[in-house]
Amino acid sequence: MASTAQINANRTNSQLSTGPKTESGKAKSSLNAVKTGLTGRTVLLPGDDAEAYQSHVQRFLAEWKPETDAEHALAQSLADTEWRLLRIPTLESGIYAIGRLEFADKFATEQDESVRKSLIEAQIFLAYRRDLNNLSIQETRLRRQRDQDTARLQQLQRERQEKHTREISQAAVLYRRLKADGEILNPAELGFEFSIEEIEARVALIDARNARSPYPECEVPERAAQLRNERLALWRPKAA
Repeated sequence: MASTAQINANRTNSQLSTGPKTESGKAKSSLNAVKTGLTGRTVLLPGDDAEAYQSHVQRFLAEWKPETDAEHALAQSLADTEWRLLRIPTLESGIYAIGRLEFADKFATEQDESVRKSLIEAQIFLAYRRDLNNLSIQETRLRRQRDQDTARLQQLQRERQEKHTREISQAAVLYRRLKADGEILNPAELGFEFSIEEIEARVALIDARNARSPYPECEVPERAAQLRNERLALWRPKAA
């Protein structure tokens, strides 16, 4: 347990550490507080608009229409990454605003005001070069992450759509066979997650394609493609 002397010493030290008092110092402190907004797990910062963020996320979900947990997680990651990327220009502007406060009295002897402003901007860059470079590094990292998540999400959705096409084509074939035998297809019993209406719509689509094509669609798209290739091979001239 802390002694009375230790408690009093802690109180004294806390009074000595009251944070920055100047405007430029307070501005620097506020900038430090937002650094985790680019690298930490927390996406929303205290000054962020929660409703604007939710609307931002909903736009991404509406665009990508995720159907699985993995797709939803990637769509959410894309929204969060873009939110962080949109923060970078504000942070960069904040750094220069801090510098203008800090160096407002610099180069006072320069009579040409435009030259003086240019000198101040250069001084800001030199003073905060590390912070500005860090923003550039974080932007590159976030853009790379966005590209990777986009590619992965596109791949997952492509695989899901291909699987859907393959399985509903198989269901359409079974539907036809059972219907020809006077039976009724029960999709759930065969492990299909399609309704009879969806399967009938697929059958109608296949019939429509067959009516327009000399190469009728078979049980599954892969077999139809194989048949087309075999038929085309018959017409190719044989090598001498």
